[in-house]
Amino acid sequence: MRVGPMAIGGGLGTIVIVVIGLLLGVNPGDLINTGSYDTVAPTETAPANDETTDFVRAVVGYTEDTWSEIFRAAGKTYRPPTMVLYTGAVESACGFGQAAMGPFYCPGDEKVYLDLSFFQELRSRFQAPGDFAQAYVIAHEVGHHVQNLLNISSQVEAQRNRSSQTQANRASVQLELQADCLAGLWANRTERTQKGQAQSFLDPGDVEEALQAASMIGDDKLQMQTRGYVVPESFTHGSAAQRMQWFKQGFQTGNFEACNTFN
Repeated sequence: MRVGPMAIGGGLGTIVIVVIGLLLGVNPGDLINTGSYDTVAPTETAPANDETTDFVRAVVGYTEDTWSEIFRAAGKTYRPPTMVLYTGAVESACGFGQAAMGPFYCPGDEKVYLDLSFFQELRSRFQAPGDFAQAYVIAHEVGHHVQNLLNISSQVEAQRNRSSQTQANRASVQLELQADCLAGLWANRTERTQKGQAQSFLDPGDVEEALQAASMIGDDKLQMQTRGYVVPESFTHGSAAQRMQWFKQGFQTGNFEACNTFN
C-alpha cells in the first residue's frame, strides 16, 4: 500500500431503505446533519512527526475523500470523524477505553480510538502484518462512523434492546460485517480514483493482507485462542469466513447496496 500526504427509529427493514436511498442518491430522510460545522482534525492526540501517526493521517484522509464523494452524490455532506491516537487508556464519551479493547468507534463523540500498540499486536498475535492490514482496521472503524451518520447504528441498538441475547448478538454481527464491507468498498473506490497517477494505491498482496487481518480477528478464531472452543451464538463480530466474505463483497463491487448485511 502506498500512502502520500493527505492533499447506515424503526426495525431493520428501515435500514435497508436508508442504505439503498444513499446509494441511489434518493433522500432517505433527515438522517445526516447538513447544518454548518467545523471540520475536525484527522487526529486529536498523537506524538509529533511519528511515522505511524503520519500513516494513520494519510489513511483517514483517503477515507474522507471516498465518503465525501459518496455522500455528495446523495446530496449530503460527510462529516469526518476525529481520530484519537492514545497509549494505554483513554477517556471517551462511551466510557473508559483501554488498549485491551482494541480499536473502537464512539458514536457519542464521533471519534475513532486507536492504541498504536494494536498495530504491533496485528503483526505478532494476529499474524497479520502489512500496511494494508492496518488500513483495513482504520477503514472498518470509519465504516462504523458512516453507519452512525446514517442512523444505522442507533436503529440496530434499538433492535438489540428489544431482542433476546442471541438475537442481539446476531444484530451486532450484521453491523460489524457491514463495516467490513464498507472498508472493502472504500478500498475499491480509492484504488479506482488513484489509477492513472504515478503510483497505484494498492500494491500486489495488499488485499490479501486485509483478508488475513479480517480472518485472524474473526470471533471463531479469537474464541478458539482464548477458550479452546467456539460458541457461534455468542459471536458479536462474525466468523473469519464471514469477515473475509464481506470485505471482498465491498471490494469487488464498490457498491453501497451490496453491503446490506441486514437482508
